[in-house]
Amino acid sequence: MIWALVLIPIVVGFGLFAFPRRAEGAAKWTAVLAAGVTLALTFAAGNAPDETGSWLQRPFVATFHVGLGSGISYWLVLLTALATACALIGMQVPRQRSFAAQMLLLQGTMTGLFVARDLLLFALFWDLMLIPVFLVMIGRSASPTSAWKYLIYNVSGGLALLLATAAYGIVAGTTDVLASTTPPVLAATAAPWIFAGFALAFAVKTPIWPLHTWMPETYADLPSPMAATVAAIQSKAGLYGFIVVGLGVFGDRMHAVAPLFIVLGAIGLVYGALVALIEDDIKLVIAYSSLSHLGLIVIAVFSFDPVALGGAVVYIVAHGLFTAALFIVAGQLEAREETRLLSRLGGLGARNPRLAGAFTIAALAALGLPGLCGFAGELLIITGLLRTGAVWPTIVALIAIVLAAAYFLRAFQVAMQGPERRDVPQRPDMGFVEGLALAPLVVAIVLLGIDPAPVMGSTKPLATFAQVSPPIQRVGEVRR
Repeated sequence: MIWALVLIPIVVGFGLFAFPRRAEGAAKWTAVLAAGVTLALTFAAGNAPDETGSWLQRPFVATFHVGLGSGISYWLVLLTALATACALIGMQVPRQRSFAAQMLLLQGTMTGLFVARDLLLFALFWDLMLIPVFLVMIGRSASPTSAWKYLIYNVSGGLALLLATAAYGIVAGTTDVLASTTPPVLAATAAPWIFAGFALAFAVKTPIWPLHTWMPETYADLPSPMAATVAAIQSKAGLYGFIVVGLGVFGDRMHAVAPLFIVLGAIGLVYGALVALIEDDIKLVIAYSSLSHLGLIVIAVFSFDPVALGGAVVYIVAHGLFTAALFIVAGQLEAREETRLLSRLGGLGARNPRLAGAFTIAALAALGLPGLCGFAGELLIITGLLRTGAVWPTIVALIAIVLAAAYFLRAFQVAMQGPERRDVPQRPDMGFVEGLALAPLVVAIVLLGIDPAPVMGSTKPLATFAQVSPPIQRVGEVRR
């Protein structure tokens, strides 16, 4: 069952390349069907047992071990399938056959990352999920600079992750540790260096300031459907790594580096909000707002408070929902107005009320309106930070939340209620298919805002790791 969640989109994705070039519509809806089937199977796989198979025996034991044992895995797989299906439904790009294929390959590799319970399998999917994004960027971007920047940053992080995984396997004797409640604790001489490799990879992927410079260009240059999935899901891989791998395997090292990451998270939180406040490109506004939101989640994870950690996971899912919706809306705006610049947009709300409504709900969720998913995550994080007595991170978080209201209300005001443009053809409001792409995300935004408890409850096992460092159970020095 669990391997099916990984293999269905990958197999169908490769199969789309066999479709005739003229069968663009058939390829698109086949991809939507594959994503929909995966979404339905994810609902059914919530309590599915782990699946495993032998892989390597030397120089260390590695297995094809997958599972949804940690609740955060289940919610991220569900988010991956939902966001991919919605992005595919709403895509308005040339060469839809190849694009839909790359979208499914991206979905399959990201799902593989979130269900992997073996560190080597985790590292394998970590690198594989870069390929579809790079190929789309290099083939569709006006300038290849951003594509190569994305690849260099993320391959560097992936190489650090792979080396750290190999070193962990050699020292511990196995990489099949993510499902274990008592993973081996490495010798003091090896643990800091091995954890540094993991932490670097996770920091690049999140991204954490100042390793974020690849992210705005990537989000701006990607077609909006893939930007929606990369921003909503792939950016969560680093946070997922800190939570599942960091807290689950390297609890003591996470505590040691917490002050550094809280400071970096706070800088990214404020920096992203300030840049979003002055950006003119609506996709860059969303990109820098993501940097700010992700900084808040980093602070929550490294606070090690159970409530803040629960809020972090709620906000990870919430951010995925409203960011995917915002990028899909941005794509529809660009298709109608032939620009993404706020200075050239205006008056869209009067003639596109349905599109304006979807933008309103996504933006209000992003700025933390009570009753929507963003508020639930922010409230839990702030509450958890106050419980720990972390005064200055709480103040910084509140400042950034106020700035979020400012830049999203500014974007809405300019695009939807500003002076109406007369230099572009009048196009009809959001149609049925475009609405179908956004409706599931809007419903999920509301439902998670009303009842975040199921998502928050998935962090109970991880909260134990956050509060208590792993027992001293040395497995020996590095083998010679």
